Amino acid sequence: MFHDPKIYTVESVTSGHPDKVCDQISDAILDECLRQDERSRVAAEVLGSHGLLVIGGEVTTNANINVEKIGRDVYSEIGYTNPIRVVTQIVRQSPDIAQGVDPGGAGDQGIMYGFASDETEEFLPKGIVLVHKLTKGLEDLRKSGRLPWLMPDGKAQITIENGRVRSVLVSCQHAENVTQEEIKRELTEKLIKPIIGNLEEVEILVNPTGKFVQGGFEADAGLTGRKIMVDSYGGMIPHGGGAFSGKDPTKVDRSAAYMTRFVAKNLVASGLAKKCLVSVAYAIGRAEPLMVEALNEKGESIRDAIEGKFDFRPKAIIERLGLRRPIYRQTASYGHFGKKGLPWEEII
Repeated sequence: MFHDPKIYTVESVTSGHPDKVCDQISDAILDECLRQDERSRVAAEVLGSHGLLVIGGEVTTNANINVEKIGRDVYSEIGYTNPIRVVTQIVRQSPDIAQGVDPGGAGDQGIMYGFASDETEEFLPKGIVLVHKLTKGLEDLRKSGRLPWLMPDGKAQITIENGRVRSVLVSCQHAENVTQEEIKRELTEKLIKPIIGNLEEVEILVNPTGKFVQGGFEADAGLTGRKIMVDSYGGMIPHGGGAFSGKDPTKVDRSAAYMTRFVAKNLVASGLAKKCLVSVAYAIGRAEPLMVEALNEKGESIRDAIEGKFDFRPKAIIERLGLRRPIYRQTASYGHFGKKGLPWEEII
């Protein structure tokens, strides 16, 4: 059951955060495989650490891809210029898994959750929408050149109390030759105020450690799938534990999470709930889910609204949402939900 707290905190990170660099490389590999072969099976995992990039996992595809080039291209596109050594180890997916997936069964066991709220036009809680706008805003200010001292790594955090923003925290990687006073002044005027609005009674924290010059893989290791709460609903509802990035849609960790979001959003849009939590569970190799449930904001089951209208079998999800397309890198930063144009965000 999800909760509706009077006070909650959510966070987001920029595309240059070490974990998000890894997510984007994983999804760029997936996209390139799907671009050449829509039947590709991909599980791409990336580790970045102090001048080293390791790309591993399992791929079964007719696509001809250069994973090292993809990794280097994504790394530089994000904005990093320091040299990096790349090690790759990609093998063919286990035939033991394929024998269950090929007929249409789930690619793994697990539980997936989807959520929607009528609080915002994105059908997400206010805090989640605002915090992603802050981190995306950091990237936009950097790439536009408006704040030339901004560097790729960064984070933001928002605390909401009784529907109002109580505190805003922004940590941004920056050049050496800028003062913390200038950073706070410029970010308050060009980032925080335009997004949050009235800042009266809002605590603003910017780079609370006092300095953030070293960032990315130079400062911290990164790993695919380590920002599952940033990717989903900020910890406001349960999470089944499975990450999204680097996985083709036969992996229900990803496709069923998208389907539950699609169903929850449509139940809210149709007026059947103000808030909706949809959950589904699978057994590996089996097509029919073990469980499907939908709850409204009162904790009441509205599963009857799903039956006969939404098919949660993996092949049916893939077909309904068109998930064999190269659409995934765009999901690998600033959240997988609430973005226009993604198939699981469509209102039917």
